[in-house]
Amino acid sequence: MLKKTDSGPGSDRPIGDIVGQLVDDAKAYASSEVEVVKAIAAAKSRQLILPGVLFVVAFLVAITALSALGIGLFFALYALMPALVAGLLAFAILAGLAALLGWAGVIRLRAIL
Repeated sequence: MLKKTDSGPGSDRPIGDIVGQLVDDAKAYASSEVEVVKAIAAAKSRQLILPGVLFVVAFLVAITALSALGIGLFFALYALMPALVAGLLAFAILAGLAALLGWAGVIRLRAIL
């Protein structure tokens, strides 16, 4: 860390020593700042674990809900037409919806970047 010196305005220390001490003090200060930033980042990352897990679980539940929607759509169409046609139509509807949502995301991303 920083060292207290007895050198004043009338000191006969060479300028090289003073500059060397300045560089050493700057290195110590910079490494201390890096350690502070590391500690803050570690604390924040520990706090983000639970929300991250909750988002993953929410994503899995949403996929399950979409699967149920697809199955429900298939059975609704199956009552009106053959199974293969109902399956292909349900796929086309959900794939088209996914494509529209993906395209909207791409447009938003391009607007941001």
